[in-house]
Amino acid sequence: MSSLTTTGAPGSAPAILPRAGVSQARVLYSEWIKLRTLRSTFYTLLAAVIALIGFGTLFCAVTANRWPHMRAAEQSAFDPALTSLRGYFLAQLAIGVLGVLVMTGEYATGMIRATMSAVPRRLPVLWAKAVLYAAVTWVLTTLGALIAFLIGQAVLSSQHIETSLASPGVGRLVLGTGLYLTVVGLLGVAIGSLIRNTAGGIATVFGLLLVVPVLAEALPSSWSNAISPYLPSNAGQAVIALHQEPHTLAPWTGIGLFLLYALAALAAAAVLLKRRDT
Repeated sequence: MSSLTTTGAPGSAPAILPRAGVSQARVLYSEWIKLRTLRSTFYTLLAAVIALIGFGTLFCAVTANRWPHMRAAEQSAFDPALTSLRGYFLAQLAIGVLGVLVMTGEYATGMIRATMSAVPRRLPVLWAKAVLYAAVTWVLTTLGALIAFLIGQAVLSSQHIETSLASPGVGRLVLGTGLYLTVVGLLGVAIGSLIRNTAGGIATVFGLLLVVPVLAEALPSSWSNAISPYLPSNAGQAVIALHQEPHTLAPWTGIGLFLLYALAALAAAAVLLKRRDT
């Protein structure tokens, strides 16, 4: 606890007044102010929600238009719930980029030195950024997934091929979309803290989510089937699959593994944050 010394009457001892110290709650509040007052936060999250809803609606509209002309094999493989949530693939890019910027933005401007001077223990800053961004991402993307699902099913109803939240596994898909995007955000924050460079952090996030799975598919099938399910994005996306494919993880096992990846990255970021200079 720090204190503030004031001067009293001449000849009297100085008065010691208590001054509020640094607490996790105060750090959370300060990081909340930063997060909600940055224009990049608003526009990037808006882009993620628009992508989630807009592309899901677009895919459903295209499918409904093509439905009478689709082959029987295509119709039998059609998944109305997943089609309305396809926008998550683009939304994850915006969420991952903003997760990186949550950390690297302060390093780019030099504001990180002021932040760490105010919070000498450093780790409360990382926890606050991660928790706040995860909470905001979860609320917005889960709501966005629900809206995308409802609009998409309304569009598909023109061909009577819609589904409902009460159908087996559909509620998990909607909830899982928000959970997957939340973990993507956490991974972005961790990578941003590890690399401290915006371009490098974004490239790393894109590489882990998009490039590595494609490279794994180029391997011999026996290797690919053994490796691909355990890659970060493939593991996380298992929760968004209505039907489990061969050589894939169970839905909750997959999202749990993806969360472990993100938490491991956060743990590494915490260790380096304590050891490195700002």
